[in-house]
Amino acid sequence: MYLKQSLIIGITIGLIFIAGWELYWRSQGYYPTLNDEKALWALERGKVENASKGEIVLLGSSRTFFDFQRNEWKESTGKEPIQLASTGSSPLPTFHDIVVNTDFNGTVVIGVAPGLFFSTTFPGAFPWRRPQSKVDYYENETYAQKLNYQLSIPLQNNLVLMSADEEEWADDIDLKSLLRNIQIGNRTGGPIMPPFYYFGDTSIRRNMAMTSRTVTDTAFANTIIKVWHFFGKGSPPPDKESTMSFFLEDLKKFKAKGGKAILVRCPSSGGVRMGEKMVMPRNEFWDDLVKQANVPSYHFEDYEQFKDLVCPEESHLSLKDAQYFTTELCKIMIQDGVLSNSKTN
Repeated sequence: MYLKQSLIIGITIGLIFIAGWELYWRSQGYYPTLNDEKALWALERGKVENASKGEIVLLGSSRTFFDFQRNEWKESTGKEPIQLASTGSSPLPTFHDIVVNTDFNGTVVIGVAPGLFFSTTFPGAFPWRRPQSKVDYYENETYAQKLNYQLSIPLQNNLVLMSADEEEWADDIDLKSLLRNIQIGNRTGGPIMPPFYYFGDTSIRRNMAMTSRTVTDTAFANTIIKVWHFFGKGSPPPDKESTMSFFLEDLKKFKAKGGKAILVRCPSSGGVRMGEKMVMPRNEFWDDLVKQANVPSYHFEDYEQFKDLVCPEESHLSLKDAQYFTTELCKIMIQDGVLSNSKTN
């Protein structure tokens, strides 16, 4: 009798605390959103195994993730692409995985963010380690992990308190993240990274869209810009020789089995674009890559409708501009015969 009453009281108190915690964070402007984690990436990666010659895979870093909108791509081409871009990552490990570990010989669209594409081939470096960890997760994922993720989806979509992204964003509200963000002086003596807030929402289809706050709140957008500038100042020099060599070798193998690659340079603006021009001049990096790769290539500055697009936080397009960019670029590639429109075939 007493045990049953204690259990009921304990459950009731627990539910009250959970409800209070949930309501508090909602009052602070948070809302439920899906975490972009390894398990979600693995779901998308699984589609490559049975993908046909006519399928399209998107690779790259966060610009490919934000700037290509899946609805607009499907509306323009009749095909919904497989989205395997990864934030803060080089596309080389994922492209290597597809070339070596699959029979896929369709079309791969590779977003080239110079600071990440030409960054490194060192396995322990962050831009390489992050996408490789997703590849490794996919290869070793257990049935229990798959089931656990499926069960977590309804909770993530309905509860703010489930916000605990693997990437450790500054505004995650799980206990681990809250404790991590407590600053007690500068113990390392080096530069302190500015707070890095979450600024994109992910759907179960793995479609990323910039949050409306980033577009309308200039002060908030500036907090993201400070992070990009911090990374730019602290990044090691690009390793063009090893990254080009690694990519071109995989590209050769991909072409040999009938695959087609397309290179895309998505927009950047403001201080980020200025920094890219200084550290990685177009003629030395992008133009040389295009020449040696010998594949269809598209740079946003070569098109009147793209060259003046402004990124709210200097590195990614707003949802509205991303929809426009996707539609227009698909139209250009169809006109060039690089892509086909299955709706008219």
